[in-house]
Amino acid sequence: MQSISRPTVAIIGAGFGGLNAAQALANQPVDVLLIDRQNFHLFSPLLYQVATSGLDPSEIAYPVRGIFKDKPNVRFLMGEVREIDRATKRIAVQINGHTIQEFYDVLIVAGGSQTHYFGMDDLRQHAFGLKTLSDAVVLRNHILKSFERAAWVDDPVRRDALTTLVVVGGGPTGLETAGALYELYKHVLQDEYCAPCDDLKGRVILVEMLDHLLDPYPAKLQKAAYRQLEALGVEVILGTRVDKVAADGITLSDGRVIPTYTLVWSAGVKASPLAEMLDVPLSRGGRVPVRPTMQLEGDDDVYVVGDMAYLEDPDGKPYPMLIPVAKQQGQLTARNILRQQKGTEQKTFTYHDRGIMATIGRSRAVAWIFYKIPLTGFIAWLAWLGLHLITLMGFRNRLSVFLSWVWNYFTWDRSVRLILEHQPHGQYGDEEEQSTVEATGIEEAPVEDAALEVIAPR
Repeated sequence: MQSISRPTVAIIGAGFGGLNAAQALANQPVDVLLIDRQNFHLFSPLLYQVATSGLDPSEIAYPVRGIFKDKPNVRFLMGEVREIDRATKRIAVQINGHTIQEFYDVLIVAGGSQTHYFGMDDLRQHAFGLKTLSDAVVLRNHILKSFERAAWVDDPVRRDALTTLVVVGGGPTGLETAGALYELYKHVLQDEYCAPCDDLKGRVILVEMLDHLLDPYPAKLQKAAYRQLEALGVEVILGTRVDKVAADGITLSDGRVIPTYTLVWSAGVKASPLAEMLDVPLSRGGRVPVRPTMQLEGDDDVYVVGDMAYLEDPDGKPYPMLIPVAKQQGQLTARNILRQQKGTEQKTFTYHDRGIMATIGRSRAVAWIFYKIPLTGFIAWLAWLGLHLITLMGFRNRLSVFLSWVWNYFTWDRSVRLILEHQPHGQYGDEEEQSTVEATGIEEAPVEDAALEVIAPR
């Protein structure tokens, strides 16, 4: 361990909370160890655009080492955290099958969140989440492969199921995904796949358990979002939940059965399993209760920020699992650690909320700026574009995304329509045999197996 005069601050998670904490501690009199199982920072709000072929994965991710290359007091370690021992201030990290031990003086846990399936095993098995870059690529592969199959299927019932895409969840992620999926079908896939099968028809269905969309928004914007979705072509089902899920369809609570091979689940999230490693009682959603200084109850040297942290606002409501909350908590935590080293009083968290917004499709969006100014349609869409461009990491990413959006706007084209699936090295006897299998689709792995090959363990 480092001496008291130069403490080691370990940060688990390079998401928005952890990254902002590390940036605030860069070039400060501390040694920072940033740990993440991926070597990049992900701009998660645009995952749905990767899944719907609008953006390349590299456009919404930025290498962590590149961010801190000129920050000598920040080290990066790519690995999976397996244990947190607060008694000895030790972290066990697994790297390529080997476990190493890292010690800290102060710990920041910012592991984020994961998809919440509410204990439904059939849902976990058959639904697609959208929390990681691998999730987005797997979903993109699946959608494109479904249309490839549908173009040559003789059975009209199975063909319709292959081109029926269901999104569950009426929050911003659900609306954004449903809108982008329909635009992908209507303006790209419908034209490209009409030759082999003249009667190929796609459907995008959004299912929400409540009787309205966008629960935190005012009724006026909820209704505006509903109208814009329907005008786009998305079928919206409100006041209905998903009861049963199978590989080839779902059953709703009102008894309706929707044949589909594609179910995108955006109806819930819960805290990262890292929360359980802290060995403290957890709050709703597996979140870790913290003090207003973001410190763990009973441990002044452990801070929890972002989606993992459970902290109530002045009205007694938990702060939402949103990016601005995570960023501000990460920055406050870094400043509090420096105050702690100086022996000065720490500050408590105050959330500066600038409002909420959600895009629905091209020129369609809703926004509630500072919870005072409601915007809809084209103006809200422009505000959404500007905010997301500003908050993207790296000039190259901003320029690339901007050019992609301009190209898509004028041409409707989604150029990243590539089916890329990982095959373990040496799986086939020779390169010729591998090429034959990939070209013909023979002996193709099922979606679940392919997903297991691509998605990193949660």
